[in-house]
Amino acid sequence: MREILWFKNDLRITDNAVLHNAKDGVLPIFIFDKNVLKNLDNEDKSISFLYKSVIFLKKQLKDIGLDLAIFFDEPKNIFTELKKLNFDSILTSYDYDDYSKKRDAEIEKILSINKLYNRFILNPNEHLKKDHTPYKVFTPFFKSLTVLTSSSNIEEFTLNKKIKKIDFNYEKIPTLKDLGFIQQKPPLYLKKSIKTLLKEFVQKLPLYKENRDYFYKDATSKLSVHLRFGLISPREIFNFMQKHNSSDFFIRELFWREFYAYILYHFPHTEFKNFKTINIKYRNNQEDFKRWCEGKTGIPIIDAAMNQLNTTGLMHNRLRMITASFLTKNLLIDWKWGEKYFAKKLLDYEISTNVASWQWAASTGADAVPYFRIFNPYIQSKKFDKDAKFIKKYLPILEQIDSKIIHKENSNIFETIKEYTKPLVSIDFSRKRVLEAFKKAQLQEQKC
Repeated sequence: MREILWFKNDLRITDNAVLHNAKDGVLPIFIFDKNVLKNLDNEDKSISFLYKSVIFLKKQLKDIGLDLAIFFDEPKNIFTELKKLNFDSILTSYDYDDYSKKRDAEIEKILSINKLYNRFILNPNEHLKKDHTPYKVFTPFFKSLTVLTSSSNIEEFTLNKKIKKIDFNYEKIPTLKDLGFIQQKPPLYLKKSIKTLLKEFVQKLPLYKENRDYFYKDATSKLSVHLRFGLISPREIFNFMQKHNSSDFFIRELFWREFYAYILYHFPHTEFKNFKTINIKYRNNQEDFKRWCEGKTGIPIIDAAMNQLNTTGLMHNRLRMITASFLTKNLLIDWKWGEKYFAKKLLDYEISTNVASWQWAASTGADAVPYFRIFNPYIQSKKFDKDAKFIKKYLPILEQIDSKIIHKENSNIFETIKEYTKPLVSIDFSRKRVLEAFKKAQLQEQKC
């Protein structure tokens, strides 16, 4: 049997269902998909990190007697050529997004595909309610997994040591320049090994629940980028944390990621449409959106957060909620605009988490925040960045401004700092405006 092992966002040799289920002669491959890359900026930060990770995977595979063939093309072209070499099938991970499902369906016409649940802990088909329908609310979903979440260890996939690499030209490797991208410097922590990050996070666990919302603190795991590309599996993280007396709260956070993937799997339309059947009349002002993207709203915490995203490709989860709430509610702009921008900028972008998080903030998703809950950015910045340390780091133009003034609406900072902009909108006015928009949408739903 000759089998192609297609690595996607599962770039590891540990706890990998593909390497566990592979048989006989195998050709491990990775494809830099032209259909995806053509839509990205040539300075996209995630591609530099991805490229480095693929090269490291190749080294890891060589260390265990295998190798990795690396391609740059449309997947259908690659598999059309590989079929000529008498391969029997493709073994790969299951993807939940629309593009991937259509891509795989096209390839299945060329070669048979065996897809495995490899990126998340759960098989979404095995965790349903008593009536055999999927959960739509996180808390009952999470409670149904108590046996799993309270366990000390989840069994990981082992490597099938009997597989052998097939002879192939493994030395032909496209460069980052060949892909059309310019090398970008990653955040410093991404230069650390995963083991180092795990060990550092263990030290933070006792205060994780208390500190995680303070975005000026170094309190998070810093593993989201590694999870995105599958450099480590969620099972491995779970097992490591349980071994070191993990915080139950962190385990709960890990399963929010599972829940969002579960929702996308069972409700694929949510990638493009609201989970809830509500039609908000958005303003969708292009200039307002542009200023939000550029961090020029005149509201310090929003501008600092967007500057962080634009310069580093990172954003703390609390800041994602604040900026998303501001865009969808205070500016009344469709969540899909913000989701698309985050997809373009985030190093740790995962479609299921990003879509669901944006719908959560917009109050249109599964188990979303109530529509009348609207983050006040000034209150949020005062509560979680009292001394404006984060704000001043990413908005240095305000370095000499007292933090009390920064956290106060109508402080007219723009009159003191001429280079700073006047706030786009009044928080009170915009709050009343969005509440009215939701009430009108609800009345329209009732009539229908």
